[in-house]
Amino acid sequence: MAKTAIKGMARLQARLNGSVQEAQKGWMARLLERVLRRGTQMHLNAGFLEGATYPDGTPVAAVAYWNEFGTDRMPPRPFMRQTIAKNQDQWPKLLAACLKQSGGDLEKALDMTAERIVAQIQEEIRTLQSPPLAPATVKAKGFDKPLINTGHMLNSVGYEVVSD
Repeated sequence: MAKTAIKGMARLQARLNGSVQEAQKGWMARLLERVLRRGTQMHLNAGFLEGATYPDGTPVAAVAYWNEFGTDRMPPRPFMRQTIAKNQDQWPKLLAACLKQSGGDLEKALDMTAERIVAQIQEEIRTLQSPPLAPATVKAKGFDKPLINTGHMLNSVGYEVVSD
């Protein structure tokens, strides 16, 4: 199962503390303390969650894995690793913005952050073009999107917010 956890709470704390006016420091310190305390008990998983299957019972996570790392008949198409490499530095800032927008509600902020991460994974699936499909595969499918056949994997990207 693909798993991505938001990390970097120290960076989040520094960002939140750095943007607070002197008069708001007491309020922000209390909010930050509450978020950090609860944050040690919560995380999010984004990707292909347990239970997602194709109609024939094949786990979507297995198909995603085969696409990510390749098989003896198919080259790797690392869409998850590319999503992480392109976006992970933005995730603490995204979480900070979602915390602000949600009024400090960590669970709601994690939901909002996770929805954006899911969209980033889906965008990578839609736009990945390399390595290209074999000409015979393009002819059989009728189009040249390497990670899209029926759209089931694309639509199966999900998330969960987990309380430890």
